[in-house]
Amino acid sequence: MKKFLFISLAFLAFSCQPKEEVDLIVQNANVYTVDENFSKASSIAIKNGKFVAVGDAEDITQKYSAKEVLNAEGKTIVPGLIDAHCHFYGLGMNQQIVDLVGTQSFDEVVEKVVAFQKKRPSNFIQGRGWDQNDWEVKEFPTKEKLDELFPDTPVALRRIDGHALLVNQKALDMAGITVDTKTEGGEIVKENGKLTGVLVDNPMGLIYDVMPEIGKQQQIQALKDAEKLSLDYGLTTVNDAGLSRDIIELIDSLQQAGELSIRVYAMVSNYPENLDYFLNKGIIKTEGLNVRSVKVYGDGALGSRGAALREPYTDKPGHFGAMVTPVDQIEALAQRIAASDYQMNTHAIGDSANIVVLRAYDKALEGKSDRRWKVEHAQVISPSDFDYYEKGIIPSVQPTHATSDMYWAGDRLGPERVKGAYAYKELLDKAGLVALGTDFPVERVSPFLTFYAAVARQDLDQYPEGGYQMENALSREETLKGMTIWAAYSNFEEDEKGSIAPGKFADFVILSEDIMTAPLQNIPNIQAEQVFLGGKKMK
Repeated sequence: MKKFLFISLAFLAFSCQPKEEVDLIVQNANVYTVDENFSKASSIAIKNGKFVAVGDAEDITQKYSAKEVLNAEGKTIVPGLIDAHCHFYGLGMNQQIVDLVGTQSFDEVVEKVVAFQKKRPSNFIQGRGWDQNDWEVKEFPTKEKLDELFPDTPVALRRIDGHALLVNQKALDMAGITVDTKTEGGEIVKENGKLTGVLVDNPMGLIYDVMPEIGKQQQIQALKDAEKLSLDYGLTTVNDAGLSRDIIELIDSLQQAGELSIRVYAMVSNYPENLDYFLNKGIIKTEGLNVRSVKVYGDGALGSRGAALREPYTDKPGHFGAMVTPVDQIEALAQRIAASDYQMNTHAIGDSANIVVLRAYDKALEGKSDRRWKVEHAQVISPSDFDYYEKGIIPSVQPTHATSDMYWAGDRLGPERVKGAYAYKELLDKAGLVALGTDFPVERVSPFLTFYAAVARQDLDQYPEGGYQMENALSREETLKGMTIWAAYSNFEEDEKGSIAPGKFADFVILSEDIMTAPLQNIPNIQAEQVFLGGKKMK
């Protein structure tokens, strides 16, 4: 009797203990925590912007009371999504210029430029998004029509991948570009000894040098526009692949003032003034901003035949593409960055560029551990070179590139070489993880298209039947990890984000459908219905 009384009193005392008050409890949810066991939960508790408990509703309601309780109505919750490679500021700037994404002909490009100029007149017309591979005539455009329509106004239209530029004669004249202009690391395209107006990679800088400076208010608007678009899709962290010091400092000031909320992993653009400043200053880390990496361009893009290949392009005999940054400079940069605390993240598309980067990494990192250097894109790799990824190098890849490029990649590379392209599963098997992104605005912002492309390896018309090179498809679990915890790990942020676990930032997304079980064809249409950043509802 005494024993029974003691147990009863102990139970009563426990049940009467005051509950800890938290800011928010989410219950009746289908939570994919993406922890090390990929476990599930039905309820989470949040306080001061962080998760404090994850489990079932009974346990959490026994221990916690909340100012606010959210009934998720059985819907799926995933960690805040991370885009491991994008151009966040570039996306925002694209909202300020002519949007040429999805144009089906050069005539349509011209129509959009004319309409935009009538609506928002500019003394230097800019646009981005054309892709000649989407046109019936899959050849670079030429400048004659722009010369005719805009003889006195410079025009500069970037290809969707940012690695080619179509300009008119006025812009060429302003930049001092003639048929005799010499350049390295790219091409000034000519036909019959005359300029076509197309510049590939490094020569584009000559045009950028004469463009009008962008005002601070336009920069701020661009960042805010990009944030809205990103949050709408459930992205809570974005890795911007190449930012200048002034934009990084602007992002920091806006975050500190509460005017920008999204978390940014900023890769510093590889310019001497940027490296001199940041490598000397060291890592910059706040809750919203992480500056600890340098973005380097190895070569150009496959779509514009600027990617550096070991053997000539199959559809352009004698043409190998080119390194944007010469081999000796890649090697010197690797040594310099290895001597700092910074990570080196290098754009490498062609198989020649990839081996240059991998060898430079291997040499610079000898004797060093846990540096997590990344190869951005890792797009075309020779069979013998995959083994480099067993040494702690991280592949940062964009699954929608495979489904965008599959129509013509075989033409560029031929039937054998293309087998080493977009090889995400093989990269995962070697590296143990892949960091997944979109490369927006080169591709669309939606991470659900990333998920679909990684798993289904098909376009939105479910082509090709059975999927493209399905031996390199990822599973749904691998894909979600690549968009959350693996991406966080690649940023040295796995202890603060990437999974739903006590102590981590309360960044999470409520989805319209269960992304782990929904029919594949439904995935592109999944919506981020509610988005929370640090426990605060953003959408």
